[in-house]
Amino acid sequence: MSDAAQDVIVVGAGVAGLAAASALVSAGARVTVLDRKPYVGGRAYSYEHPALQEVVDCQHVLLGCCTNMRHLCSTAGLDDKIRWYKELTFLETNGNASRIHPIGLPAPLHSSIDFLRAKMLGVGDKAAVARGLMEFLRRYPADDSESMTSWLKRTGQTDRAVRHFWEPVIVGALNDSFQNCSLKYAGQVFHEAFLKSAEGGWLGIPTLPLSEFYGEVAAAAERAGVQFLLKQSVQSVTKSDAQWRVTTDVGELIADAVVLAVPFEQIGSILPRETGSVLGGLESDLRWYRHAPITTVHLWFDREITDLDHAVLLDTGIQWIFHKSRIRRWPAEAGSYIELVISASHAQLREGREELLTSALRELEMFFPTVKTAVLKKSGVLKEARATFSVVPGLDVHRPAQETPLQGIFLAGDWTATGWPSTMEGGIRSGYLAAEAVVRQSGAPQRFVQSDLAPQGLMKLLVS
Repeated sequence: MSDAAQDVIVVGAGVAGLAAASALVSAGARVTVLDRKPYVGGRAYSYEHPALQEVVDCQHVLLGCCTNMRHLCSTAGLDDKIRWYKELTFLETNGNASRIHPIGLPAPLHSSIDFLRAKMLGVGDKAAVARGLMEFLRRYPADDSESMTSWLKRTGQTDRAVRHFWEPVIVGALNDSFQNCSLKYAGQVFHEAFLKSAEGGWLGIPTLPLSEFYGEVAAAAERAGVQFLLKQSVQSVTKSDAQWRVTTDVGELIADAVVLAVPFEQIGSILPRETGSVLGGLESDLRWYRHAPITTVHLWFDREITDLDHAVLLDTGIQWIFHKSRIRRWPAEAGSYIELVISASHAQLREGREELLTSALRELEMFFPTVKTAVLKKSGVLKEARATFSVVPGLDVHRPAQETPLQGIFLAGDWTATGWPSTMEGGIRSGYLAAEAVVRQSGAPQRFVQSDLAPQGLMKLLVS
């Protein structure tokens, strides 16, 4: 920072705001974080369900290639609160299980043996998948104009390859239909997580409910000097001489810089109207954004219904099962707490709780017959209508940079220009990028964004 440390207000205590605050305080800034909610984490939150008397959340995961999230969590001392898995299990309704894990061959061949053995794909399907993956071997597209739908047709992917490989991965990672996912970000998923290194594909699952998990990040930031003012709703941000006045429903604060780490739909109600064309241009860009929902079904059984911690479920409405009681290492006698995830759940938003529950249990029985004899003790449905945004083809040009034309006003959030889709990694990258913009504008530039994982094995020779 400059000789006189800046006062910075971060509006929003989601993962982007937490990342920005943590980076800025490490650079010597005096940081205050405001949020209208009584907890941190933003959309990555948990709460005690009043009827169930259980803490529930919408499961969020990270991959080994999420270097910035790993850095933020490590800085907060959370390394032991993430359970890492190197194997993915794909289950079919006929009882077949295909397990994919690295076996020691150099990247990109590290999972090739299991892939060739996988029962979920036939020989022709595997040939189609291999042909498709070759396009992402060296890199993924820099341009985001082509949809995944177009690419699947162009590369001649088989129906079974689409249903049993491309769809589970892409819909789970990007949370929307192929038509609403640009090839750029689909290719990024496969390049970074499947091909570049074995480590990039590791699956990390927090072992704490999300509000507790990110509460630990906030606690570490607080120990470093960040002040958190929760349950304060920001009404406006206006210019006050050479500084910015942030007005909340409780009072006013003055700062040299303001980082707006809020969802894209809230920007227009916070930024000062007198900015005119700046705000008008941003609002025009924001019309390109659309929300994508996630629905989760929570089930508590009197006994363990499977010894799997997690799995991909094929040919059903459910994409993932997370055995949260096993992930959190509850004793077996405590029963099974299961979370079923339905990504891109546009249709499910219109369905009632009982309809969703009946369908989920029927599908779950196809994979785990023990469900038929186990006693369902509790159940709940959580719908997140605004879980993510869709990386529709052509969106990139409308994603704003973290540094705005307004001196002292910065943006953060996974929806800003991060080079990543709507993920926790993208949100944290945006917070670090916003912090870099703040200190750069103050005249003392620093780098906070972490480098991507380096290519391993043969990929060292292939990646340019």
